[in-house]
Amino acid sequence: MLEIFLPNEHVKSIFDITPEQLKSKGIKGIITDLDNTLVEWDRPNATPKLISWFEELKKHNILVTIVSNNNEARVKAFAAPLQIPFIFMAKKPMTKAFKRALRQMGIKKEEAVVIGDQLMTDVLGGNLSGFHTILVVPVSQSDGFMTKFNRLLERRILNWLRKKGMLQWED
Repeated sequence: MLEIFLPNEHVKSIFDITPEQLKSKGIKGIITDLDNTLVEWDRPNATPKLISWFEELKKHNILVTIVSNNNEARVKAFAAPLQIPFIFMAKKPMTKAFKRALRQMGIKKEEAVVIGDQLMTDVLGGNLSGFHTILVVPVSQSDGFMTKFNRLLERRILNWLRKKGMLQWED
């Protein structure tokens, strides 16, 4: 039952995800969370390293759409300077925003991955939508209020998955 929270992959950082790896799997697009996945939840802009990562993806013709539960002002302020399409107030783990991102990119589900730092929103929503999911370690140890609650549930789910021998990584 809790297997629906299990990501297909787990990496320490989005920087561990390369365009070459993605292309070798037939991936043409990334649906990514914003806060604590790309940057800290309270950092307004992309870091130089993140900008380089986006540029590398673009060179390899890999599309990116940011799908965030945050408000329009936050997501637009981050995404607009980078000219990255975005969906705000996504209501993850509901599947509508994931499907909308796929339509906007004009690719098939099998050609996209969902990347995020939370089991309760990103991984669950991606899995419910039938995407390949990649869980990243949060870039910050602090969280907003709702995320703190989600992290408590997440720890319980991870402990259950660990006891069942379903986790292939260590914290």
